[in-house]
Amino acid sequence: MNLAGEQEQALIAAAFAAAEHAYAPYSDYPVGAALLFGDGAVVTGCNVENASYGLALCAETVAVAKALGEGRRGGLAAVAVVGLKADAAPITPCGRCRQVLNEVAALGGTDPLVLCVGKDEVRRVKLSALLPHAFGPGHLA
Repeated sequence: MNLAGEQEQALIAAAFAAAEHAYAPYSDYPVGAALLFGDGAVVTGCNVENASYGLALCAETVAVAKALGEGRRGGLAAVAVVGLKADAAPITPCGRCRQVLNEVAALGGTDPLVLCVGKDEVRRVKLSALLPHAFGPGHLA
């Protein structure tokens, strides 16, 4: 999917707005994510850290959990990921988040565009390029 310029900017703005709500007292690295679905709906999430570091939730995972909790099962078209302190290269979803995003994408047979936002650059890459040969629901059928 190619996004129109205004669609892309709106998705990135939604991710930045979500990052403002991050709970990141340990890393001091607020992250926001925004998921765009085929029907135009946008679901956002922010990172939520925990004193037991391994229990932290990434912004993308929070957004996916919200989307699934709202009954969304497919139609993922695009994702924007931003960091409020990203002052260099674009940030990308971590490995766990790539797998979580793949699960939602696989439910609808999509290969969403991932907007990885940095200070002066937006890297546009398909999820399949970030997670080639992904394991998904189809492997369990």
